[in-house]
Amino acid sequence: MRISAVDWTHAFLKRYVKEGDVCIDATMGNGGDTLFLAGLVGENGKVYGFDIQKIALEHTREKLKKHGLYAELHLDSHEHMGDYVGKESVQAIVFNLGYLPGGDHALATRAESTIKAVESGFSLLKRGGVMSLCIYSGGDSGFEERDAVLQYLKTLDPKKYLVIVNEFYNMPHHPPIPVFLIKL
Repeated sequence: MRISAVDWTHAFLKRYVKEGDVCIDATMGNGGDTLFLAGLVGENGKVYGFDIQKIALEHTREKLKKHGLYAELHLDSHEHMGDYVGKESVQAIVFNLGYLPGGDHALATRAESTIKAVESGFSLLKRGGVMSLCIYSGGDSGFEERDAVLQYLKTLDPKKYLVIVNEFYNMPHHPPIPVFLIKL
């Protein structure tokens, strides 16, 4: 049995997200997390999705339609989430850092905009809300974003945020790093 970073993240989020909640998929990609969140929040909840690539929006829309689910999708950077969502209204925010699987590797998340998005996300999260970051590095995506984001997370006030960094310790080739942040 193989457990992926996405499986681990979804298992963690299931403990925090329930019917009627508001959630954000900050980096839609191919729509897997948007679909997962939409299933958790049900008809009484709401999911917002963000991506800078039109193809990500199209893939996500198709995936949701196929499963009879809905999310409000935006062709915009994750650093602008606060323009669409009210402060302290969100239970969970999900990030997958790196590039769109199967997409243009030159279009990838970058440390500066990701850190701005995480900071913006803190103002959107309710107390007790959770943010997940699945940090992909190595190969095309490099290590700069990983290192900058992890360094930034060390600076967060432990009285305001719990930061949990997970490792797939015995996996080769720079496995993804699942990170969970809980607003205290």
